[in-house]
Amino acid sequence: MGSNSTTVQNLTQRSPFCQSLTVNQGWTYRDRVTQLFAGYTVLNYYSYRYRHSSREQWRDRILAGQILCNGAAIAPETPLQNGQNLTYHRPPWIEPSVPLAFQVLYQDADLLAIAKPAGLPVLPGGSFVQNTLLHLLQQRYPQDTPVPVHRLGRGTSGIMLLARSPLAKAHLSRQMRQSSQNLGKPRSLRKLYRALVGPFTPGHNLGDRFVLTAPIGKVPHPELGYLYGAHPDGSPAHSDGRVLTRWRDRTLLEMDIHTGRPHQIRIHLAAAGYPLLGDPLYLPGGSPRLRPAPGQTKLPVPSDIGYWLHAWELTFVHPRTEKSLAIACEPPSELQPH
Repeated sequence: MGSNSTTVQNLTQRSPFCQSLTVNQGWTYRDRVTQLFAGYTVLNYYSYRYRHSSREQWRDRILAGQILCNGAAIAPETPLQNGQNLTYHRPPWIEPSVPLAFQVLYQDADLLAIAKPAGLPVLPGGSFVQNTLLHLLQQRYPQDTPVPVHRLGRGTSGIMLLARSPLAKAHLSRQMRQSSQNLGKPRSLRKLYRALVGPFTPGHNLGDRFVLTAPIGKVPHPELGYLYGAHPDGSPAHSDGRVLTRWRDRTLLEMDIHTGRPHQIRIHLAAAGYPLLGDPLYLPGGSPRLRPAPGQTKLPVPSDIGYWLHAWELTFVHPRTEKSLAIACEPPSELQPH
């Protein structure tokens, strides 16, 4: 770590969850009918595209006036036309509790780097609108809210980089893109993670250093339509790994990801036979779980937590000074070599 680096010590991955109940203001989901769905009834459209709710639930919402077509109420059996605008007004609900505090690791006129706690979603989605990092940023920086230039999964802790100027947004996005496209070439941007895996799938043996290159693409999902997983026709993905500590029932890894595919580390390690310890979603082979786990009634989704993954160091070129900058966020004790 050079003189430009910033390190925060003693951050814990499992941050305290907020105790108060957050009732949000509801949310409006917007869709535009494409030619593919022209002729579908509005009920068939929502039942087919959003399978997290039953057909009866969608019918009740349409009849209650929660779903509008071009701003007007619509009957469940009305056929849709190409180009129509649909809105679903979801009433207010109580959001699940999450950690509502984050620590600033670095900031200047162009950049903000924060330590995101595990359990805090970055953007609105699913059950979360106000209990998100974006909402917290809007409250703390109401005039010029910093914009995330990459994402961390809800269950992942550690460094998140945000842009505070148009220059930073364009420059950092370009570095992210070049890192993914120029595989095998020197990178200005480098992301290091700590991960905990185990127990192992029989027959697999993880070397001290290894390279994972399973393509990552969309996999059909019975409720969400699709999820990302290992897929032979997916986008190229590259992760380098090394073993830091081996214990009897788990292994601590350092992961260096060249590309930034969705859930890349979770998918790559699962594809190699080493799912993250506590990951409720990805199975050995790199596919998402498509049936409830034993003793469970609901399918897991990407935002479910329980796994151990921490973004601990990020190196990149500062968009204004054009000097290399390294920012570190100390991993929790469970992700420290012993």
